[in-house]
Amino acid sequence: MKKAPPTSGTGAGAALALTTLAVATFAAHAAPQQPIVVSSYSSMAPKNCWSEGPGRIEDSPTRVCRGKSTLVVLVSKDDHRETVSVGRNRDEAAKEQAAQTSFGPFNSALPAIEWRITGNNPFAMIQRWRIADIVDQTIANGGGPDAKPLLVVSRLPPGGVCPVAYVDAAANPNADELARQAADQIARDFKCGADQAKVLGTPGRAADLATRR
Repeated sequence: MKKAPPTSGTGAGAALALTTLAVATFAAHAAPQQPIVVSSYSSMAPKNCWSEGPGRIEDSPTRVCRGKSTLVVLVSKDDHRETVSVGRNRDEAAKEQAAQTSFGPFNSALPAIEWRITGNNPFAMIQRWRIADIVDQTIANGGGPDAKPLLVVSRLPPGGVCPVAYVDAAANPNADELARQAADQIARDFKCGADQAKVLGTPGRAADLATRR
């Protein structure tokens, strides 16, 4: 009986390399690729906005600002309180829940907006707000209410525009990170009108004021 010739080390190594490559290639195709999420920024500063009435934009009770992709930002002011909503145009933004959602205490939104985006599709935004605390009077403000910093995470259309999470910026050193996690993990599945926005991280005075009814 003839014996089979021994397999050379080179041939075995080549066969092993091809097998490893095939497995790696199959795994790469089989595993779903996670979408890459990036941050992009815009501003509600007057130079980036317009209003329908006469006078200075910053004095107008309502202004529309450039957002990201095809979205615009609607800012409304009434009795020292603001609302910020988003839509493809002013009318769409005005119909969203965010356009009717404000805080009990006096408040204002800072101009900068951080957008969380996959591809060219913004799905959430993060904005820093100042919530007035009438209990904490400060000499620097002439005896007026101190402003507590709060990060507001909101979901974007399609599917409604509304707050999904609050992060107290003074109580949490990693407030920005917490807000981005909320945007990436909560916003897209959040149902406006049915789900309740949550306070994430360590609760603080700003979060207490924002959620007080």
